[in-house]
Amino acid sequence: MFKIFTHFRKLAIFSLICLILSWSLPVQADPKITPQLEQQVLEIIRKNPEIILESVEAYQQKQQQQLQQSRQEFINNFQANPQAVIGDSPATGATKSKTVLIEFSDFECPYCAEAHKTLKDLLAKYPNKFTLVYKHFPLYQIHEQALPAATAAWAAYQQGKFWEYHDALFTNQKQLGETLYLDTAKKLNLDLTKFNSDRKLANNPIQKDLLLARKLGLGGTPSFIITSQNFAGPVKLTEVEEILQGKQLSNK
Repeated sequence: MFKIFTHFRKLAIFSLICLILSWSLPVQADPKITPQLEQQVLEIIRKNPEIILESVEAYQQKQQQQLQQSRQEFINNFQANPQAVIGDSPATGATKSKTVLIEFSDFECPYCAEAHKTLKDLLAKYPNKFTLVYKHFPLYQIHEQALPAATAAWAAYQQGKFWEYHDALFTNQKQLGETLYLDTAKKLNLDLTKFNSDRKLANNPIQKDLLLARKLGLGGTPSFIITSQNFAGPVKLTEVEEILQGKQLSNK
C-alpha cells in the first residue's frame, strides 16, 4: 500500500508541477524541476490532499479512454480487413469464413490448456464456420517456460507444423522444457538445424503479438476477440458457440 501511495504521490506532484509551469512560464520555456519547486508543490498538496485523488482519477480516466479508443480502432480494422489483422499468425479452420476468432494464449497457462480442448471440440463441431488464429501472449513474468515454448512453436510454424507442435505442447504442458521441445521437433520430422536457428529469430514476431495484447489492455490468458456477422469484440470462450450458431449475445 505504501508503494502505491508513493507512486500516486509522485504522479500527483509531477502533474501539479506541469500544471503550475503551464500557468506561469512561456510556452517555449524548458525549466528544470528543482527541489525547491517540488517542496512548494508538496506544501500545496499537504494543504489540499484531495489533489492527489483528483490527479490519479484524471490519469486513470485518460488511460481508460485511450484504451477504449485503441480497442475500437482495432475492432473496426478487424471487421473491415480480418486478413490484415491475422497477418503472419498461424490460422486453422475454415479458410474463407466471415467469422474469425483470435486467441491470445500462453503455452504454460493451465487455463489455456483447458481452452485448447474446448477449441478443438469447436473446430471439429463447426469445421466450416470459423477461422481460429493464434497470437502469442507468453506471461514470462510468472511462467518460466512460456517464452521458450512460444519460440519453439514459432520455429515449428516456419516448417508448416505449428498446430501439431501447439497440440503437443498443451498435451504435455507439465513437461515443458528443452527436452520436450527437441523431442517434439524430432517426432514431427522437423529439420533440427533450421528449427534451432529459427528459435533465435522468434523474438520479434512474438513481441509484436505481445505489443498488440498490451495495446488492447488484455489482462490475462487466454483472451479472445471475434468478428462475425452478429458480433465483434472481446468475447468469453463460453460465448463463442452461441455466436457460431448465429445468436445475439444478451450481455453485450
